[in-house]
Amino acid sequence: MTLPTPYRLVQLDDGRREDVLRLDRWAFPDAPSVEDAEGVPLPLDWERTVGVVRDAPDEAAVPIDGAVPTRTDLAAMHSSYRFSRFPVPGARTPVAGLTWVAVHPQDRRRGLLTAMIDHHLAQCLERGETVSALFAAEAAIYGRFGYGHAADDLRVRIPRGAALHPVTGSDRLTVRVEELDPARHGGLVADLHERAGTQAGILRPGWATRETEALRAHHLSDVPALRGGRETRKIVVVEADGEPRGYTVLRRALRWETPGPRGTVHAGEVVALDPAAAHRLWSTLLDLDLMSEVEPFVLPVDDPIMGLLVDPRSAQPRVADNLWVRLVDVAGALAARRYACHLDLVLHVADDRLEHNDGTWRLQSEGLGPVHVERTTDAPDLAVTVGALGSAYLGGVSLTALAGAGAVEEHTDGALLRASAAFGWPLAPVCSWVF
Repeated sequence: MTLPTPYRLVQLDDGRREDVLRLDRWAFPDAPSVEDAEGVPLPLDWERTVGVVRDAPDEAAVPIDGAVPTRTDLAAMHSSYRFSRFPVPGARTPVAGLTWVAVHPQDRRRGLLTAMIDHHLAQCLERGETVSALFAAEAAIYGRFGYGHAADDLRVRIPRGAALHPVTGSDRLTVRVEELDPARHGGLVADLHERAGTQAGILRPGWATRETEALRAHHLSDVPALRGGRETRKIVVVEADGEPRGYTVLRRALRWETPGPRGTVHAGEVVALDPAAAHRLWSTLLDLDLMSEVEPFVLPVDDPIMGLLVDPRSAQPRVADNLWVRLVDVAGALAARRYACHLDLVLHVADDRLEHNDGTWRLQSEGLGPVHVERTTDAPDLAVTVGALGSAYLGGVSLTALAGAGAVEEHTDGALLRASAAFGWPLAPVCSWVF
């Protein structure tokens, strides 16, 4: 889409940091102000950060030779993270993590977002990133650009002292509870987080790692503006004979009420490499003095806590949408992942935004082995929208469920059942941090 006058796309750099922070505050009123964000490392990759600017008269400047000076205001922006080893079912592939999408309130409804998405998708193709993924600030926005809701996460609020089923070996593990020190704990967090993305030799789709120093520094930053009135960050580390096996980073918030102290443990990722470590970690979180509940931010929907709790209802579980996925290159994306069983399927894909995706494709897979995708003139077994294909891509949303919503049509008897089985995956997809 072409931007209307007086807007134009520009490459941003670190010299626009203050403008970026001000725009972020305009778009998201709960974001730190420019002053409060002082000392917060920006996680942006400037090579992948693009703005939309408008040229406007600068009323504060002095005219020269009768000409009215202009200023360049940042009206909108978007960026992306380079996930070079993003986990998809059975494999890793380059993925663009769309982020920092913002439009100034006075520039809404003028096609700026559409132009930015088109630019982002074109950049993905140039970089060989066949998939784009994002977290949606508003769930209704990105479906019209071909993104599909591909993963959920689990939100719980567990009362202190909630009973857990026993796990052999948990009592032999040791626990450290310390002030978070990025220099001391950064490597431990990065290592355990990456290792936790594989369980029993199986990759968890969507489990993106923070690949850059900027992302890792931002994740562990602890300036007052980010605390929300809570304490400084703490870290809980579970060890077996001195070897770290799990961690969580947390803040406590304490309120005093008539019956006594009512505190909340606000945890981030709760990461454990085995059942014993998970049990020991949760046991520690559920037994902190003055606290009345534990509220982790993002968990996989199949997180061990729901199996550990004697009374899972006490956790008040609910799910929220996590990753949204857009297939930028259908053939490349389908070939990049693996399938749970043998599949020979003809798919008609409807994509009204990217013409090269629109059409009929034959997908052939020997289960967990090589995949072949090519255009075909054969009659389709299934017809799908590109958004529905994005929803099914990480293995967490079944094609059968999407068919029930009218996003998939079966043309060959039994094709929907076979495709649903092949696209499924043993571990629920999730990204453990919001980008």
